[in-house]
Parts: sequence; structure tokens; C-alpha cells
Amino acid sequence: MAGDDMPAVSRREADVLAALGERLTNAEIAERFFISVRTVESHVSSLLRKFAVTDRLALARIAARQSRPPAALPGLPAPRTSFIGRAHERDAILAALHTARLVTLVGPGGVGKTRLAVEVTAAHYSGRGGFVDLVAVQPGFVAQAVATRLAVREGPQQPLIDTIVEHLGPQRALLVLDNCEHLIDPVAHFVDRVLAACPATTVLATSRQRLGLPGERTVAIGPLPLASDAERLFHDRALAVAPGLAAEPAVVADICARLDGIPLAIELAAARTASLGLDTLRAALGSGLRVLDGGRGYDHRHHSLRAVLDWSHRLLDPAEQALFRQLSVFSGRFDLTAAVAVAVAGERSDGDGAAFAEPGSADGTGPLAVDDTGSPTVDGTAPSIGDAAGPVADLLGRLADRSLVVHHPGATSRWRMLETIRAYAAAKLAASGEQADLRHRHLRWAAQTASALADRIGHADDPWSDRFDAVADDLRAALAAAPPGPGAVAYQLARSLGQLSYARRFLRESITHFRDAATHAPDPASAAAELLTASDAVYAIGHASEAFDLLLQAAEGARRADDGRVRTIALARAVVTATRFPSGFTHQVPADRVRQLLDEATASGDSADPLVAAHLAAARAWSAGHGPADPEPSLAEHAARLAQLTGDPVLISGGLDLTGSSAAAHGRLRQAHHIARQRLDLLALMPRHRPGYAAEILDIFHVAWHAAFSAGDLPAALTTAEMILNDEVLGAHPYRATSKLVPTLVMLGRLDEAVDHAAVMWEGWQAAGCPTAAWMSPAVSAVALAHGLRGDLDAHRRWRDRAVQATGVSNPALLRNNASFAAFVDARVAVHTGRTAEAAALVARAFADVTAGRHETYARAAAAELAVLAELPDAADLLNRADEAGTENEWAAACLARTRGRLYDDRDSLMTAVRGWERIGARLERAVTLLLLPDRAAEGRTELDNIRTSG
Repeated sequence: MAGDDMPAVSRREADVLAALGERLTNAEIAERFFISVRTVESHVSSLLRKFAVTDRLALARIAARQSRPPAALPGLPAPRTSFIGRAHERDAILAALHTARLVTLVGPGGVGKTRLAVEVTAAHYSGRGGFVDLVAVQPGFVAQAVATRLAVREGPQQPLIDTIVEHLGPQRALLVLDNCEHLIDPVAHFVDRVLAACPATTVLATSRQRLGLPGERTVAIGPLPLASDAERLFHDRALAVAPGLAAEPAVVADICARLDGIPLAIELAAARTASLGLDTLRAALGSGLRVLDGGRGYDHRHHSLRAVLDWSHRLLDPAEQALFRQLSVFSGRFDLTAAVAVAVAGERSDGDGAAFAEPGSADGTGPLAVDDTGSPTVDGTAPSIGDAAGPVADLLGRLADRSLVVHHPGATSRWRMLETIRAYAAAKLAASGEQADLRHRHLRWAAQTASALADRIGHADDPWSDRFDAVADDLRAALAAAPPGPGAVAYQLARSLGQLSYARRFLRESITHFRDAATHAPDPASAAAELLTASDAVYAIGHASEAFDLLLQAAEGARRADDGRVRTIALARAVVTATRFPSGFTHQVPADRVRQLLDEATASGDSADPLVAAHLAAARAWSAGHGPADPEPSLAEHAARLAQLTGDPVLISGGLDLTGSSAAAHGRLRQAHHIARQRLDLLALMPRHRPGYAAEILDIFHVAWHAAFSAGDLPAALTTAEMILNDEVLGAHPYRATSKLVPTLVMLGRLDEAVDHAAVMWEGWQAAGCPTAAWMSPAVSAVALAHGLRGDLDAHRRWRDRAVQATGVSNPALLRNNASFAAFVDARVAVHTGRTAEAAALVARAFADVTAGRHETYARAAAAELAVLAELPDAADLLNRADEAGTENEWAAACLARTRGRLYDDRDSLMTAVRGWERIGARLERAVTLLLLPDRAAEGRTELDNIRTSG
């Protein structure tokens, strides 16, 4: 099969296909992926159907054709020097990895832990997982570092750690976490969660101390042995800089002994052989070497490294020493522009940091952008860093020649300090008295860089996110080190970081940065604006109650700023949040509190302002409703008209939601569906990278699917569900997107596909810790329906119980929707299986007021058919009572036509039902209906057989 003709398969199906290529049995596949044999069978059936083959051997051949050479572990550094020795340690590490899922390489700085981890990983591991260098990572950002390496994004109502866990899943994976010592507690917490949730994931860590988790195996990494590997390392590195070096073994042995076999110390010393020669080098490492204390070390050998660094530092000239200590402010890699920014003072700000300028810019007013390397530019051209660039580049080269900085070549050269060396340089900086000034320069560079990158968000084909990833840790560190309180530089950096992290889909991080921007804002008005933006970002994670609190804080800031317009809008939005999205609150906001906020909003703003008027009208309509998501109809229409006048797609979408919600609440499901389609058209006007659109984007998708499904328009429901599944944010959620697809597939009769997706949905929900998800209950009930229609009543009962488990406690509207769909499922399965013993109770339940909700049309249509099948005495009356359902739901209309055909033996009604099923693509229902027509029953049986074999 040609690559372009390959069918789309899910990630789990791809895993099963690969396992079939290894000739594993179903039981072996189930054991590998921690799923049931029945689930494996479902995946195999789906693969047979999708690839149009008849047996497992054909699938195995397809898997062999698809196989690729294993890829290197993402992020694994490519060593540029030879690896020497360490055979015993490598064997110990591999043995530990064979028996433990957490292995930590422990040893002092400079002993070679990172290089060992790289060598072991490169030789024995590939594929899933990643190599994550944590040296530049700040506390609180471990998950971001891992997510960046794994290329996963945070989704709505899904913390980043859950996204990572879902990505790793039950498949074999390796995470290498390098340089953990400054993050012991957050790394331990992260690793503990991953190991608990991902049974086939192994973690290899390097640290100066163990993580302290149960089951951790540690491998102690010490210096290289003398009289063997230590001397071999010295020879190799010395010959790289002095190819003609004639080294006497005794001299080399003495040098290595003085350095206690520490690899980093040996490499630093060897780098000086070209300029000093062995005799001078040996003399420099004199008797005073060992007595240098080096501060707090893990053992006496680490003091030798400090001594070598002292000695190397003394050999630098004053300019080299200055740049060496100044570069310690960077925790990650930096380019020449960044180095110049901290090495050259540039424009000095006043006391509160009110001004900052890029290097070479006279007044800092030039518009910022970035070039294709991620460096700041002015008016689209590289910034003029003048005469400073040459000297700084020369000094960088000299420091690299001495192994004090590491050069990373590429389209843009970058450098970094090894962490042990950086810590030494940072101590020199602290002793120099320059630290405060340098921190300010670093902050200014970070603000300019972040602002330039933020300006590129949304530009087509601009790899801004890669450039952001390269500097993100330094930007975060600069903000964390900024002085508290108002300050223009920190304010600019915080708000830019908020924009960048939101667009990068680090949603919770973005909220923190927008809050930080409010604390650094120069005035209350700016602070209020950042709090409004923070509230927008909160909607992206589904926390309406937090958005409500932020809106009240923004309103208070606007009051202090004497800005009545912003205060009114913030208060009106708070009212809308409390009444439009009640499921996002643990406790409902009291009605008198809502009225109070609305009164304050009305009194604060000018109702002649179209924007103010639209916000106030929306708040009045939602708050005057008769229940959750049930606005007052006449006020809803008025608010929708005012929203249209603003031209704001967010307000227009909200106005349409008012009228659509009112229509749905009063049973006008077709009208609600029509309005929801209008809202879908607005998505093109809503950039995904801006927080201000988050609430509407999420709600548009959610409501569009519900409206289509509630109206029985299964093709539209399927299209919307697939849009959600393929969406860059919503589709990443492990079970939210699938919960829309599963019921649609069931109603279309694509039962095997639905069951396949249901397994992924349920596993994702369990991996997330089984949170209360009442909105997922109808999807789980739909899986019960699928099993009931397939005749597997045990699975039907199991998934019915799961639907109750998922419901938890939520608001009445969700409980009504769950009850109505569950009543439909039980009635429809009873009809399909002919089990009519409990028909009276099931019918009464479906017609009870408690089932009122978006799915009552399904419940009453199915119950009417059950009443006819069971020959209940009031069947005809129940059929008449259900007629209204048919006017609002296409599925219900076809079902009721079939029911009339059953009751009155009316061929025309049955044919009407057949055409109705064809119109909405409900294959199974069409086939079942054909069985009731004697002249077309054979066609119906053939269709049912096809459905059973093809799903």
C-alpha cells in the first residue's frame, strides 16, 4: 500500500500494528500495553477493516513495511569528543536499568555523570521519551522542560503533567533527567507521578544527591582511575589542542594525580597544554593546589576541581575575567547578541527601571522584532551592537579555547557554561560587586528578547516557538530575579512571557505571568488590564471560578484607576461568567451577589458606549434566566442585537450563545443547532494564540457538537467531533475530544470504531485520576448502547455502571442530560434485544420530567417504540406524546416513523423511517427498519452482516 494511501490509525492502533509485526499474540499485546484482550481484539478488527486485509499475517507484513530504523532519543546531545573508560560504571547502570524504573547517577560536579548518561542512552535506547537537561530550569518549571522536549502541549482542563503522562502512556519509554540537584523536590514529585501513571516508563537521572523515592537505584560515579583512564583522557584532550605534544608518562600521571582523576579538571588542564606546555602546567599545579578549600564540597576530591578553576581564572586577563563572571547570569545557552547585552552597559535606567534600551539603540524606541536566529532586531534588521560585538566575540573565543565556555555551532553560534563552571563564575560575580547591575542588564535583555518574540506570534511560517524554547529558561529566571513591585522592565517581560507561554500552550504558566505583570505594572490601569488578560487565559483551562475572581480583582484595579468603563466591563463579565458557566464553580454564586455586581456595573459605566451597553445587556440576560444556561429570551435577543453592533466576534458569539441557549432550554433544538452553526463561522476571526478568544473558542466547539447531536443531525455532529479531535488544543485532551466522537459513531452504527475510541477515552480518564466529569457520562452511556446493540449485555451493564461512576456530583442541567440519555440507552437496548419485561418502568422513566434535557427527544422516541413493541395499553397515547420530539430531532423523527409502522403495520411510515435514517447516515437503524419490510428484509440482513464485519 502506497504511503499516500495509508489509512488513518490512532496511536493505540499504531502500537498494536507494530506489535503484530513482532508476531505477538493478543494476550502478549494486552500484557505489553496494559489493556484487555478484548480491547486488543477490537483494535485488530479495526486494523483489518482499515487496511482492507483478511488476516493478522497481512497486518504483520504491513507493519514490516512501515518499520523504520529506531530514532535517537529526542534531545540526546551529540558528543564532539571521544568517550574514554567507564566500562564498569556502564555495566552497573545497565544492570540497574534492567531491574529498576528509577536509576540515579550520583556524584560530585565535574565527575562525568552527564557524559555517562549520554553514552548509555545512545548505545542502548531509542524512540519514545527524551533527554531533558534541567540545568537552566527554575523551580516550578520541570513539567514545562519535559513537555518541550516531548513536544506536547497543555490542554483545557488538563494540567501539563497530565498531558505528559497521557503522551507517555503505557508504552515503553525512557526519560533522562540531567542535572537534578537544584530541583530535588520538584523533580522527585514529577518522577513519582510519571512512574505511578506510566508503568512502562523508566527514568534515568543525574544528580549530586539521590531523589529519595521508593524503588530508586543509585549508581555512584567517581573520578577516573589513575594509571589508566585518567591519563588516557588527558592524552586525548591535550593532543586535540597540541597535536605534536610529546608527553612523558610520569609527568601526565603526576598531573592527573594532582587533579584526583576528576574528568572536568583534567579537561580544563589539558586545554592549556598548547599555551603552557606540560612542565609549566605541572608547575602551575603546585603543592598549594590541594589546600584550597573550595567551600562546601561532597568530598575532598571536589576541592581539586575548585582549585583548578581558581588556577584557570588567575590565568585569564582582566577582560576575560570580567566577561567570564558576567556570563554566569545565563543559565542556558546564549548567542553573541545576548552576551553583548550583559557585557555592555548600554543605556542605564532610572531608579525604578522606567527605561530600557537594546544595545546600540540610542533611546530604545526602535520597534523590536527578531531575525531568523531569534536575536532582537530593529525595524526587521539585526541590531547594531557596534564596536562591542568584535571584542566580546574575541573574548568568547578565548574562553572557549580554555574550555570555560562550550561553543555550540549552528546557523547562529551559541555558547553555554557547564553548570559546575557557571556556579564558580557566579561566585566570582557575587564577590565583584557587579551583581545588581548585571541582573538589571540581564532583565533588560530578557524583556527585549521576549517582546521581540511575542511580536512574531501568529506570523505564518515563523518558528518563533523554537526560538522561545531556546531562551525560555533564561527569560523565566530573569523575571524570577526581578525586584518586587512596579517596574517597566519586569512588567514588559512578564506580559511578553504571558503571551509567549499562552501561545506555546503552557496555559497555567501564562496565567502566572499575567498575574506577575499586574504586580509589576506601573499603574492601576495597566494592572487591571493584565488581570483581565489573566482571566481570559483561565477560561482556556476551564476554571470559571478563578476567572470570576480575577475579573473582580480587575474591577477593583479599574476603580482605583478611576476607569469606569473597564470597571463596568469587568463586573459585567463576572456576572456572565457566574451565570453562563455555572459548571466551572464548586459552589454556585448566590443570586443576591450576582444582582449586587450587576448593579455596581450599571452604575459605573456609560450605557451610551456601545461596548459597555453590549456587556451590560449580556449580563442582564444571563442573570435574569430561569436556571443554568437558560437566559431570559427577550433580553437575550436584545443583547444579541447590541453585540452585533460592536463588530467584536467574541461579543457576537456570546450574543448568539444567548439566543441559542434560550432556544435549547425551551425545546427549540433545530433553532439552537442553526445558531450554533453561525457561531462556528466566527472561528476564523478568532486567533488561537490570543487569550481573549479562549472562552468563546472552547464554548463554540462544545455547543456546536451538542446542538447538532441534540437535533439528531449526525453528519454535522460527526464533522464537529472530528474538528474537535483535530484541533490543536482540544484534540490533545485524552478524553474530552473523544467524548464527542464516541456517541456520534454509535448513533451512526459504526460500533467497532466507537468501542475502539471508548477504550482510549476511558484509559485517558483513569490516567487523569478519574476526575468528576458529568459531561462525559452520555459518551460512556453511548458505549453501553454499542455493546447492547452488539448483544454483549455484560459489557452493556459494565459501561452503564461506568457512566454513573463518571457523573459524580455536578449541576442539575448536566444531571438532567445524563438522565435523559441513560433512559434512551436502556429503552433502545430493550427494543433491540426484545427484552420487554421491564418496559413499563423504562417507558415511565423516559417520559418523567426528571429526564428533561437536551437528550429527552431521544429518550421519548425510543420509549414510545418500546411501548409499542411491549404492547403496553397506552402505547398509542405515548406515541402521540412523543410526536413533538420528532419535530426537533431528525433521529427521533425517523424512530417515531418506524414506531408508527410497527403499531399500524404501515409500509409508508416504515419507508419514511428508512429515508430518514439514510438522510442522517444511521446505517444500523436503517438495516433494522428494513427487516420490518418483508420484501426488503434480505437487504436488511445483508446490511447488518456488513455492519458486524466492518464496524
